[in-house]
Amino acid sequence: MILNLTPHPIRLYAAEREDGIDDLEPHLREVIEPEATPARLATIELGGGMWPELVEFGHAQNLPPKRDGVHYIVSLVVALALADRRPDLLVPYREVRNASGTVIGCRSLAQPV
Repeated sequence: MILNLTPHPIRLYAAEREDGIDDLEPHLREVIEPEATPARLATIELGGGMWPELVEFGHAQNLPPKRDGVHYIVSLVVALALADRRPDLLVPYREVRNASGTVIGCRSLAQPV
């Protein structure tokens, strides 16, 4: 089972899907809808009014505990922060872009290590 803990649907496309197409349907394999609450990294702003702002990124929020047979799609920053402790985290990989270059999906999912 794969649960999507990002704030948007994840569209998985077949490898032959080309970039530069605005139509979302060609070679679409699956859409994984987001869960109600996305996982995020907690932040603490350390300096007021400084440039650049000093921000400490903390532990993941709204990330369920590991469960047998369950993988979670999360943002890359969440997955990288926990890569050494959470082999159940996946990220979108090999992005698919529309004609204006906006990411509309991915061709696969990856486990950061």
